[in-house]
Amino acid sequence: MRLWEKREVLTIMKDSNKRVLTLQDISCFGSCSLTVALPIISACGIETAILPSAVLSTHTGGFTDVEVCDFTDDIMRMVNHWVKENISFDCLYTGYLGSIRQIEYVREIKKKVINRDGIFILDPAMADNGILYKGFDEAYVKAMAGLVGESGVLLPNLTEACMMTGIEYRKDDHDEAYVEEILGALKALGATNVVLKGISFEEGKIGIALCEGDNVQYYFTKRVGRGYHGTGDCFAASFTGALIRGSSMYDAGRIAADFVVEGIRQTLNDDNHPYGIRFERVLPMLIDRLTAC
Repeated sequence: MRLWEKREVLTIMKDSNKRVLTLQDISCFGSCSLTVALPIISACGIETAILPSAVLSTHTGGFTDVEVCDFTDDIMRMVNHWVKENISFDCLYTGYLGSIRQIEYVREIKKKVINRDGIFILDPAMADNGILYKGFDEAYVKAMAGLVGESGVLLPNLTEACMMTGIEYRKDDHDEAYVEEILGALKALGATNVVLKGISFEEGKIGIALCEGDNVQYYFTKRVGRGYHGTGDCFAASFTGALIRGSSMYDAGRIAADFVVEGIRQTLNDDNHPYGIRFERVLPMLIDRLTAC
């Protein structure tokens, strides 16, 4: 049975030879997407291959006149070459996908190059703070929602979860009933394991809800300073690295949340780095946490 079909409790055996394939864009400058995924997952001791959905001169958060090279027409050519070379992967982790066509490619990639006992980690990177990213529409949201049932672990933020389920987005005023309504709606879409990001039950705290089958756990950290572009990508990458290395889903979520918070702390007083967190400074902490597990 493939892990992404209907396994309700994740068990990843520790194995230093695991191999991750991550599909998302490369922002050549700016701390997000593949620019953070490759070094973070590699730092976790996991071999990491990349499949670019597009190449951007910078990320789109605060920069203008961004140069974009769309790789949609190249994605399956690369995958088909791997098939010929008998290259396969233990995990597919997807981030920002630029079109419905790219979402549809994910299903083909899983079938062609992801091992039978592999896992698909889906970060539906398409919205935040109640707003859909520029260039996306309701058809895109619907297509992403249709991919939820294919995932082994779903990593939405609160905005993305609400958009995919049709539940009203609340910036504040969260409680367990509201969160578990959203988790239930995601399960109705086919999700079995969910890490819901950006929830808060009290002022000054922010956290995640982790749902494995019918079991829901919460983890909160102190809300630190301002928001930064790419923190969701840093969370997803460190979560993926920790999980594939052998951490439980709860421990992977806890490690990833702490990693992002410390990255924000390391960036707060740095006016020369407003475009993302200085995650590089926190990689030693991430490695130490994983080694201790």
